[in-house]
Amino acid sequence: MRYPLVIFDLDGTLADSFPWFIGSLNTVADHFRLRRVGEHEIEPLRRADVPEILKHLGVSRWRLPMIARYMRQLKSTQLNTISLFPGVEETLRALKASGVTLTLVSSDSEQNAKVVLGPENAALFSQYNCSAALFGKAGKFRRVMKRAGVKPHQVLAIGDEVRDLNAARAAGIDFAAVTWGYTAPEKLRTFHPDIVFERMDDIRERLLA
Repeated sequence: MRYPLVIFDLDGTLADSFPWFIGSLNTVADHFRLRRVGEHEIEPLRRADVPEILKHLGVSRWRLPMIARYMRQLKSTQLNTISLFPGVEETLRALKASGVTLTLVSSDSEQNAKVVLGPENAALFSQYNCSAALFGKAGKFRRVMKRAGVKPHQVLAIGDEVRDLNAARAAGIDFAAVTWGYTAPEKLRTFHPDIVFERMDDIRERLLA
């Protein structure tokens, strides 16, 4: 088995939370007196880098921790509106049954993540490293590897954003991009991820082949 340890992202990878995110974006903007986002701007933003998005929204980096905390709190009151993508449960169970160690690294809180996953799916993960800063996932990846006692070449991170890819590279591990998440697939491909998954079923078919 090439990847005995797989690190999953949550939002946009396992959880179909993009509709919630878009619906809440202007609530957050109003709360912090930021620039509102029109519907016509959504698709262009999916093709932008994080620094470009922050500049477009008028967000200073020093405010990111406050905004992230507010969004986690807001999300915790609306978790019933967020579901998993079809096939997530089957994929996680197949990987676990084949001996893959599953871990989760997310910008969301561990409590929110476990609610969205549901108790049975949540129990399949051996580690949770959550509440990651916007640019803080690389350290989380290293922590997961250290606790699991594996080498970087044995680890695959799966996510839907360029910042996930950059964090994986900073931690020296391979990265698989999914095409159904927050970042537009064509944008992700320009960064040449090690693997691209077009369907949820591709994850178990490719990793367990």
